[in-house]
Amino acid sequence: MKIRVDLSEEEIPRFWYNILSDLGGIPPMMDPRTKEPLSTDALTVLFPKECVRQEASKERRIEIPEEVREQYIRIGRPTPLYRAKRLEEYLKTPAKIFFKREDVTPTGSHKLNTALA
Repeated sequence: MKIRVDLSEEEIPRFWYNILSDLGGIPPMMDPRTKEPLSTDALTVLFPKECVRQEASKERRIEIPEEVREQYIRIGRPTPLYRAKRLEEYLKTPAKIFFKREDVTPTGSHKLNTALA
């Protein structure tokens, strides 16, 4: 018996988790010419302003724009979780093991998640 976990539209996350908030900081991107940290102004020449804002953010949760959430729903995101009961039994573990089937999405991969954002 397969155990499948699906989220309703209301349960789809409204925030991205920002791991940087828990890492205590990582070294900044460096300008290869000056060997100094790149400013956010310099980064916006290379990347979209919103990406730079999120990259520099220390917030733990970053709100997912409603337009992006709507597109995720439209392409069948998030994909369901399946519980690997037989693997749990084989490993004799009390842990609950889940996996995702990314091959069932219309695009056949998770790449669209990042591209949409």
